[in-house]
Amino acid sequence: MNVEHYRYKRSKNYLDFEFYSDGPNGKIKKVVRFTPRNAGGITYFNIGFGDWNHVKRRIDDRAISNNRDRDKILGTVALMVLEFTEHFPDVWVYAQGNNSARTRLYQMGISKHWEAIEPLLQVFGYVNGQWRPFRKSVNYEAFIVRRK
Repeated sequence: MNVEHYRYKRSKNYLDFEFYSDGPNGKIKKVVRFTPRNAGGITYFNIGFGDWNHVKRRIDDRAISNNRDRDKILGTVALMVLEFTEHFPDVWVYAQGNNSARTRLYQMGISKHWEAIEPLLQVFGYVNGQWRPFRKSVNYEAFIVRRK
């Protein structure tokens, strides 16, 4: 996938990734973590993402950095999902923003790059209590993806 992105590092187990956002508010450490979950006997990985809070030593998924690099950040996270699913091709990755605006932002990113994403990933959106194949015109509450 050819998107603008930051250079990033990943852990040996492919569960943790980090990079730095660089903009008018300085260099801000971002962390992406894939955490295994189980629902109804189905194992999937939740993708958590946000600024690294150095004091609390955890990801702050409510932080708003305003570093004017949103698309570059989303491109970086998308490449991490692709690398993660390349290493673990049979797992599902679940994504949901911590509010409807963030979930909508994720949907806009998927829609914008759909032609590059669709050949690589199965993408489903959650709407009206059901998982459905992704369509650009539907507003979803969450997403789940897996390598084709």
